Amino acid sequence: MKQNKRVLNGAIAGMALSAAFSASAQAGSLTIASPQDPGSWDPIDTFLVNWASVATNIFDGLTYRGPDLELVPGLATEWEELDDGTRIRFTLREGVTFHNGEPFNAEAVKFTFDRLLGEEGGQGPQRSNYTAIESVEVIDEYTVDFHLNEPDPVLLTKLAGYGAMIVPPEYLTEHGDEHFNTHPVGTGPFKVVEYNPREDVQLEAFADHWGGAPKLDVTYRFISEPSTAVAELQAGRVDIVIPPTIPIGMIDTINNHDGASIVSVASPTVEAIRFNTQSGITADERVRKALIMAVDRQAIIDSILAGEGEMIASFQGAQSFGNDPDMEPLPYDPQQARKLLDEAGVEQGATVQIDVRGNDATFGEVAQVVASYLQGVGITASIQPYETNVLLNDIIPAGRTGEMFQQKWGGWTFDFDNTAYLMYHTGERWNPYDSDAELDEMLEAQRSITDQEERETLLQAIAQYTQDRALEMPLYSINALYGVSDRVENFEPAPDNRMRLTNVDVSE
Repeated sequence: MKQNKRVLNGAIAGMALSAAFSASAQAGSLTIASPQDPGSWDPIDTFLVNWASVATNIFDGLTYRGPDLELVPGLATEWEELDDGTRIRFTLREGVTFHNGEPFNAEAVKFTFDRLLGEEGGQGPQRSNYTAIESVEVIDEYTVDFHLNEPDPVLLTKLAGYGAMIVPPEYLTEHGDEHFNTHPVGTGPFKVVEYNPREDVQLEAFADHWGGAPKLDVTYRFISEPSTAVAELQAGRVDIVIPPTIPIGMIDTINNHDGASIVSVASPTVEAIRFNTQSGITADERVRKALIMAVDRQAIIDSILAGEGEMIASFQGAQSFGNDPDMEPLPYDPQQARKLLDEAGVEQGATVQIDVRGNDATFGEVAQVVASYLQGVGITASIQPYETNVLLNDIIPAGRTGEMFQQKWGGWTFDFDNTAYLMYHTGERWNPYDSDAELDEMLEAQRSITDQEERETLLQAIAQYTQDRALEMPLYSINALYGVSDRVENFEPAPDNRMRLTNVDVSE
């Protein structure tokens, strides 16, 4: 990863500026195409990678993890684990202010986590990531103790993102949650100056950031149509197109265009087609295994992804803690698949529906190929596209999907816990259909294990258990593809889309 970044930085810095780009590009600013407007900028409201792509620049956490995946101090300068891992003392950074001038201190940390773990946090998807925190105690203005009900071996990483971003108590108390959704204030290197829903969000460099002032102002344009985003990149009206916008089929289009190129980096993002285990033919485990075995996943990677992906055996990539490199995916075996369908009493011509994100062109192709493979074993699959926010906020959590539905997961902690607990534990948002007491017990047990070797073994057992039950059709991990203008300098492609833009510059 580090070698790739060095090559990238050197290559971009040395590229000649295209005349076509210089005519329309604005010096001192950066424009980024993002495929999705998250709808709310409040850290407790979201799970979306496209939120993090922007908000990593608006907010800070107590810890920070950049593109090199190393965990370093953020708003906490140091921390110490005490009482056998059930208490963590954080020493906070002094002299930090929020964008509205409000001081950052221990009270802000306590307010943030009281809110996350309280009634407000309970209305969003993030609280379950932080339930190991029992309370936050203010020791003095720049010292806090986190009291845990049990050790959480992933907590320090979780504090680097999403729900754990520190928010301003006075501002939120004065203006309320609804205002904060659209007028966020953090301590990050950029502050929001204008947000136009479904159009763009405009960020201004925050000169007083504790880590140093950014070199540019930044505008994120929400462009859901991949071809439009690529056309804007080629025309010079966009400087960076972030994943997962760019379809594989457009890689050559961008690389062959004078003025931009594709930057690819291995990512934790995985794709699967999950099953409705409660109703329809997929309620039968034999049917779920049959549908998996009916699809040649490696052929999909070779033909549609052009090698920009890797087959997975469980719902995690090779970089994930808990991945078992010796675990084999269920084989492609259409004859065995048909045999299992016969055993389950599924007749030729039985139907399933596959729900997908309508703006995901690459997965749209994948879904079509999956449907073709299923037809080969006598199953007729229809594909139902949804607007992404509708699928993620309404259809899946409410248990209103067809028999099969697309699930893309960022795995941003690079730890299987963050995927497995949310996907498989009873009552979780992403598990609207299944309840398995044995699996719940395994998921809960791994969270309290401090011995990392023992915990890894249990996570691998969880992965095997979910494969045995065929809870989803694991497809592949996919590289993060960035489209980058030649005018951009010092850009580091983040594996998890969480780009920090402080050091990015553009050629005049």
